[in-house]
Amino acid sequence: MIIKSAVLDIVCGITSKIPDTGLPEVAFAGKSNVGKSSLINGLMNRKALARTSAQPGKTQTINFYKINDELDLVDLPGYGYARVTPAEKEKWGKMIENYLHTSHNLKAVFLLIDIRHDPSANDRQMYEWILHNGYEPIIIATKLDKLKRSQVQKNLKAIREGLQLKKGTTVIPYSAETKQGRDEIWKLIESLTGGEPSEEA
Repeated sequence: MIIKSAVLDIVCGITSKIPDTGLPEVAFAGKSNVGKSSLINGLMNRKALARTSAQPGKTQTINFYKINDELDLVDLPGYGYARVTPAEKEKWGKMIENYLHTSHNLKAVFLLIDIRHDPSANDRQMYEWILHNGYEPIIIATKLDKLKRSQVQKNLKAIREGLQLKKGTTVIPYSAETKQGRDEIWKLIESLTGGEPSEEA
């Protein structure tokens, strides 16, 4: 996709009503430090539109980034940060669940997993939760540039086995440094949202 415009369009807090923009949406879920903001910035060709927090676990909103007035990339709050109180975790969980249940425009959920590590209990819980809410998550294995090439297939296998992925689940390795995987993710987004695949990205 050629990015003509990308803006932070809507910030949705715990008490906010989930907006209905009429645009197709794809959502991104993942642990607090998995590289979600870096991925979204990479997809939008922006350096810092999606803000990376100095303190993981600080993002307590659902952020809608409007692309070319055609679709929204939806950034869900990061999970699994140890210093967050159980009450706060429960609030975020309700907020994400509310979004998954009430969005009229959600076409797909991408779940980000750090390729360097086996999926955590929180990762497994989120995967099962997304399935339970009626979506089959697409897995993005982040921080690809931190691995040697010879380790990639072994670590991807560990993600598949650790999450007990359903057969046929798409897993895309991604590097925020080299942007490897970006074109593949965009092609998938365009096919899911009815956009026209473009030669340029």
